[in-house]
Amino acid sequence: MKILVLNSGSSSVKYQLYDEDRTVDKGVVERVTDHDAALAEVTRRLDLSGLDGVGHRVVHGGLRFSEPALVTDDVVAAVRDLIPLAPLHNPANLAGIEVARKLLPGVPQVAVFDTAFHRTLPEEAATYAIDADLARRHGVHRYGFHGTSHAYVSRRAAALLGRPLETVNTITLHLGNGASVCAVEGGRSVATSMGLTPLQGLVMGTRSGDIDPGALLYLARNAAMGVDDLDDLLNHRSGLKGLAGVSDMREVLSRRAAGDHAATLALAVYCRRIKEYVGGYYALLGRLDAIAFTAGVGERAPAVRAESLAGLSRLGIEIDTERNESVKEGIISPDGAPVAVLVVPTDEELEIATQARGVIRSAQGEERD
Repeated sequence: MKILVLNSGSSSVKYQLYDEDRTVDKGVVERVTDHDAALAEVTRRLDLSGLDGVGHRVVHGGLRFSEPALVTDDVVAAVRDLIPLAPLHNPANLAGIEVARKLLPGVPQVAVFDTAFHRTLPEEAATYAIDADLARRHGVHRYGFHGTSHAYVSRRAAALLGRPLETVNTITLHLGNGASVCAVEGGRSVATSMGLTPLQGLVMGTRSGDIDPGALLYLARNAAMGVDDLDDLLNHRSGLKGLAGVSDMREVLSRRAAGDHAATLALAVYCRRIKEYVGGYYALLGRLDAIAFTAGVGERAPAVRAESLAGLSRLGIEIDTERNESVKEGIISPDGAPVAVLVVPTDEELEIATQARGVIRSAQGEERD
């Protein structure tokens, strides 16, 4: 089955064409001001003869979507209704869907939601302890993000261990410019660090992650900061950027090596937060089989992996120094360690293609029935 995967952003459209699991072509259209023109350029670059379907990345599926969905007018309307929950992402994702439907009439389109993987969170994990009626009216709920990455990585980790997915408990650490952690119990998300928005949880490139909400009230009252000021602070002037002045982990590590105190502190804060989540999710799972690092920092920063898990040997968590420095995909813990630690390069586009293929095949089977 030939599937085109589209990730339509506000300023770029990334695309990847698959024949089953094999990448046929991929690329990006940048400086997008018009999604009609951008998608037309994608169709011009690619040989789309015999195309079986299109898989679209959609950031927010709210409470409605717990799995990928064949795009219909009702699904388009639902994605539009969810724009207030993801105002920076869903509009561009939706534009990509609408343009692709026009350019490729008759080709099945599938929306694959970042949030869907986390719809298996137990109620107590997804509920914030605020006024229940207010939360219900406004959809204030832990949704979680990076779902396609956590789904792919947890399944791939189980395969690398040679075990059925349903028998493996994994903590997946997606560490990129955005970062999140997920506790995966037998293939199901049972806890995740991001919440209503992608701002909660781990320290990120420019985002704060967890912070006392009272600190925001304090700044509003004493620093004359309004909603937009606080939004800019937490999303663009925090995280590694706020602490070290740079958001790129490579630069943070370089500055730390040169003795820079701010970079040293930034890395310590970053790794400590990861360790706190690993310990907490270990307790929630009760039994932990694997920890998997993924995304730009998780895949390429051995120092971050080592420091995030340092001192956890009593929990059965250790890293082999030589493997940590050399392994690109696979186990980096010592032989026989109770908890396997792995590096697993993520492939969100392949996950989207896989999910889209499943939806299309299911729909075709229903039509034949």
